Amino acid sequence: MGRTRYAHSQPPPLRRLPGSALRAVFAEGYSATDLRRDVLAGLVVGIVALPLSMALAIAVGVPPQHGLYTAIVAGIAVPLLGGSRFQVTGPTAAFIVILAPILVRQGFAGLLVAGGMAGVLLLAMGLFRLGRLIQFIPHPVTTGFTAGIGTVIGVLQIKDLLGLAPAGRADHFLERVWSYVQARHTARSSELLIGLLTLAVLALLPRWTKRVPAPLVALPLAAFLAWALHLEVATIGSRFVTVISGVEVHGIPRLPPLPVLPWHMGGDLPLTLATFRALFPPAIAIALLGAIESLLSAVVADAMAGTRHDPDSELLALGVGNILCPFFGGIPCTGAIARTATGIRYGSRSPMATVIHAVVVLLAVLLLAPLISFLPMAALAALLVMVAWNMSEARHFAHILRVAPKSDVAVLLTCYALTVVFDMVVAVTAGMILAAFLFMRRMAEVASVELVDEQHPHLKLKLPREVVLYEVNGPLFFGAAESAMDALKAIGQPPKVLILYLGAVPAIDVTGLVALESALSRLRQQRIFCIMAGLRAQPASVLKKAGVEEEVGRLHIVPTLEDAAADAIAYLEVPQSLLNPHAMGSLEGTNRSPTDGPLPPHRRD
Repeated sequence: MGRTRYAHSQPPPLRRLPGSALRAVFAEGYSATDLRRDVLAGLVVGIVALPLSMALAIAVGVPPQHGLYTAIVAGIAVPLLGGSRFQVTGPTAAFIVILAPILVRQGFAGLLVAGGMAGVLLLAMGLFRLGRLIQFIPHPVTTGFTAGIGTVIGVLQIKDLLGLAPAGRADHFLERVWSYVQARHTARSSELLIGLLTLAVLALLPRWTKRVPAPLVALPLAAFLAWALHLEVATIGSRFVTVISGVEVHGIPRLPPLPVLPWHMGGDLPLTLATFRALFPPAIAIALLGAIESLLSAVVADAMAGTRHDPDSELLALGVGNILCPFFGGIPCTGAIARTATGIRYGSRSPMATVIHAVVVLLAVLLLAPLISFLPMAALAALLVMVAWNMSEARHFAHILRVAPKSDVAVLLTCYALTVVFDMVVAVTAGMILAAFLFMRRMAEVASVELVDEQHPHLKLKLPREVVLYEVNGPLFFGAAESAMDALKAIGQPPKVLILYLGAVPAIDVTGLVALESALSRLRQQRIFCIMAGLRAQPASVLKKAGVEEEVGRLHIVPTLEDAAADAIAYLEVPQSLLNPHAMGSLEGTNRSPTDGPLPPHRRD
């Protein structure tokens, strides 16, 4: 798109993190044309975000205005402070499976306080430069829990699509599904009709034209049909009633987000150590999911627009947004992939488009609140079904099942099942552990010690029969060291010289060090002269710190395989009478080793 990418070869200082994307835009030059494009994109994204924000809040279990407050507050604060030019921040579908159980167990005040605590954690993640660590989460893990979240969201919309009236409210997915089954006799055909009509428009309109956002047509049409046909359907106005100054307000109040104390919302929540202890695990879940989804959204935006975001700056801004939202009645927020992509498609040029989208939502609250109250709940449920379908990426999920290795398929299905049955935190934890073990197994298969014949590409000298060459391949770490070094235990007829070529070992950890030291000890006991060659920087540093040094007549360390071959040949040419321990002692007294005499010129002092 002809834009200058901005990136940092070195992490910028902390003072440069806030607002890095906005500063980059203004540094390149921000024209009136850019502003007009941002206004258009912000208007479209605001129209899309308006029903979504309400639907997502309702799915969590809170009144719809709290989703709108989230879109307004986060939509202004995060882009101004963040590291992505195009990120649209607000309530997202992924949070539903985490926030709904918190609301049931801890109440609305507990939900808001947990969101603020998550904001503090995200702020710390940004300050400690943990943004780039998110890229180490394996793709099957993210795909598995994302598809699981989409499944949960889609199935839970059965309640409003059918107009069910279940008894009580469970906080686990399977229990809620069972309550829907038990309440099946309360289903109403009018709700299903509106839901199916809305779903049809949402699915078919984008195939005809993408110039008009499908929700802008589908939801007003659903409200009009319900009114014109006199259908008895639940609406935002009939479902949600707010009392303001003694007056009942049906639907959403015509008020901007006002400052509140989150622990006083929906009842007083005592700010005790026990409260924070109970809310800390949910806060970790909110922070983890928020970081993952927001940074994935920023990556998608980079791929679409040809820019590059600053992940640490984005996490810092997301933390500030989640700290601010509870104090204005907003639920937790994160980057929204679909809304971000919509902004880019409609010409977004800078974070100002996201700010304008928040202003559009604010104006809709102040000017259109009475009309919004007529939106049917079944229509909002249909909108969430479409969101869930897009989120699940069913085709991509099926493609991975077909082509991925069995180990990756196991991780994918494990994360998916655990997300559906339990929650995202359990799924990600188990998925990461399983992926880590599978990675260690793969590395153990890669790392090896092999007996090499004289055809080695780096060997230019022919080795005598008394010399054997073993090559170590791959990193020697705790998952592979023992199995790799086992080959040295199985040496048959002991040679006089063993060359250990480590040129293909990029790294070694303490387990690999211990395994290597054990192998050297066995060689010493068998009176086999060992020559290590080709040490790279990291393994050489580890061996130096461990005190593994050259030992006369027992161990030499040389830079190349050719040097090792020359040393081995020179060692064999020394008379055997000089190779006993007493002779070695006399050689040590003269600072000479058994190889000093016959060494080739490049090895002589």
